Amino acid sequence: MSYSNVHFILFKPQLAENIGACARALKNFNFSKLKIVSPKISFPNEKVFATSVGAKDIINTSKVYSNFEDAIKNINCVIATSSRIRKKNYKHLSLNELRKINFKQKIAIVFGPEASGLTNNELSYANYVIKLPTNNKFQSLNLSHCVILLCHEIFKILNKKIKKFDSRYKNKQVNKEELNKFVNFLVNSLDQIGFLQPYHKRKSMIENIRTIFHKMNLSDKEMRILLGIIGSLKNKKVD
Repeated sequence: MSYSNVHFILFKPQLAENIGACARALKNFNFSKLKIVSPKISFPNEKVFATSVGAKDIINTSKVYSNFEDAIKNINCVIATSSRIRKKNYKHLSLNELRKINFKQKIAIVFGPEASGLTNNELSYANYVIKLPTNNKFQSLNLSHCVILLCHEIFKILNKKIKKFDSRYKNKQVNKEELNKFVNFLVNSLDQIGFLQPYHKRKSMIENIRTIFHKMNLSDKEMRILLGIIGSLKNKKVD
């Protein structure tokens, strides 16, 4: 198990002070991989460095992306955070259940914008959605507070060296880049047969399809089987 396998992704962060505080939280618990997607501020800047205190190295080595898909390309498992339970059929995870995650693979913990959180579009890429337990009358957490809670919980798990992860697959879990290619291939195939109709429902239908496959924790072998099945169906001529 390696701390370097855990990536923390801030999606469209709005405040420089929060980004700096998040970097400090990572370093407090021995993490170093920070990714930032479409920040709403000029990044990096003086406020970011000032609030990162002794974690300037985390800021200097952080990576900035213009879109979410690029940020998760090399990731095997995405865990998205949410301040509320969503109506869609996502796989929800509690803090205690994080110990079930195989941290030998590349993991991304994703946090949404301070004002609005992650949308259903970003959540559709997640293997799991985690909601931190808080006061029902005052649920909203500061971004950096949410990050430090997740850092602390995962730090405790990784420090338990006797922990044995039970993997269901002999094959490596497929990464998000390959999974997105598969979903795009499937969507194109469905477009060819006119499945994604009516048009005004197309976006939500694609999100639902993406959600199904991103939460399945598919292995490389399983992905190849699915590609073979869909390819055969496309090539089959119906009398």
